Amino acid sequence: MSNIERFSSVNPSSALPAMAQARFGIGDVVRHRLFDFRGVVFDVDPVFANSEEWYEAIPEAIRPSKDQPFYHLLAENAEQSYIAYVSQQNLMHDESEEPIDHPAIGAYFDGFEDGRYALRPEHRH
Repeated sequence: MSNIERFSSVNPSSALPAMAQARFGIGDVVRHRLFDFRGVVFDVDPVFANSEEWYEAIPEAIRPSKDQPFYHLLAENAEQSYIAYVSQQNLMHDESEEPIDHPAIGAYFDGFEDGRYALRPEHRH
């Protein structure tokens, strides 16, 4: 059997593990299900892509599985703004239609309309 025959007989769907579909996109405003903060998505990892130390610091009782999308958020709560890394299972759409108060919003986004941010043209692929 030639190399071409060997590789062409591989079923691509069986070679790759199943991957969860991302529910949120860049510019979506979301709210954490367990903790009182909200944010705007500025990046998405298809599966967990942070350090093991970070992951182990999450209490085991609420530690999410790694095989789901994780979102990078420009986040805010009542006291401060910060960057958060959150699993899909812990997020839901924010229904307030209020903008996020974060100093980095202007670096990533232009405008806020209908509860969603528009990504700046220079950040589009």
